[in-house]
Amino acid sequence: MPRASLNRIAATFLTAALVGAVAGCSNPSVHSPTNPRAFGGSDIRVVVPTGIEWGYLNPARGDASPRAGALWGDRTTTGASGFLVEFSDGFSSPPHIHNVSYRGIVLLGLIHNDDPGAAAMWMPAGSYWTQPAGEAHITAASGDRNLAYIEIGEGPYLVHAREQAFDNGERPINVHPANLIWQDAAVVAPGAPDGVMAALLWGAPEPGRAHGFLLKFRPGFAGVLRIGSEHQAVVIEGHPQRANPDRTGRQTLPPGSAFGSDQGAGHHIATASDESTVLYVRTDGAIQINETSSRSDHK
Repeated sequence: MPRASLNRIAATFLTAALVGAVAGCSNPSVHSPTNPRAFGGSDIRVVVPTGIEWGYLNPARGDASPRAGALWGDRTTTGASGFLVEFSDGFSSPPHIHNVSYRGIVLLGLIHNDDPGAAAMWMPAGSYWTQPAGEAHITAASGDRNLAYIEIGEGPYLVHAREQAFDNGERPINVHPANLIWQDAAVVAPGAPDGVMAALLWGAPEPGRAHGFLLKFRPGFAGVLRIGSEHQAVVIEGHPQRANPDRTGRQTLPPGSAFGSDQGAGHHIATASDESTVLYVRTDGAIQINETSSRSDHK
């Protein structure tokens, strides 16, 4: 079935997300499992793009395949995982399907993901889309560098011919960043300070239920993001500085960086004075955001 347009489906989809309706899973992939670099704590993982081991998203296509690099989990085995995919300028895949559903967020460039033969509907940085398992589609890219974060709920990620297409009951969506519904961050973190916003993407924002959302921190923000359970966070926009609760090991994280913990943790976050920061967060735990009195408190 033809994919809905960016404008037409955005309000319907994101309203449904408020009550936890959307469950479009993720997309796995290739290569070796994540080997995250411990950063200021044995249970806290931080990965930056320059530290990623890149391989082929679809090894069967060799150099014709996009590159993929793990941020967390292992897309070649069972379980959830998240990874970056880099597309060359002018890339266009043949029609194909995946054995699992995936979620994607554009980080750089322009990406088109739709039914074979559909008119190009280019998604810029900050766009969000889902791809149901079994649905035939193509993926294309336009830009000097095209980068996306992809996430699956269960692996392994495989690519199959369109002749094996099937309907798993999910429906795909494409959401332009202009159509995201931003709310006070209290919707995911009760008592969150003013100037921190959230956009719900999937699942129900309740402790004990898996959900994913965007957090936007204003320029010059400094505070602590505490997540009380297993979580993964990916930098979508901005170059925030992050440190552990004891404020050791401060590090600047460019887009495509990720940090997380298997047991819950706190992260000191400071944004630059001239740019906001957007994070994607996946968790089933309670969220707390506390602002410090000034950026100097982060040091």
